[in-house]
Amino acid sequence: MCMGTSVLSLRIDGELLDRLRDHAAKRGMSVQDYVIRTLIRDDFDERFQSAVEETERFYGVT
Repeated sequence: MCMGTSVLSLRIDGELLDRLRDHAAKRGMSVQDYVIRTLIRDDFDERFQSAVEETERFYGVT
């Protein structure tokens, strides 16, 4: 298991970035810290899988 670090670059909609900034500010965090904290939550894997399944049902599996 690799324990090094990597860089993740995202292109996101301005409206979504504003929402992330608001959520982060309410917690006194930077957007980067807020996103990382969200990704390392214990239930992230389950929530992500649920979102993928819902998207596949909506759009159909490609």
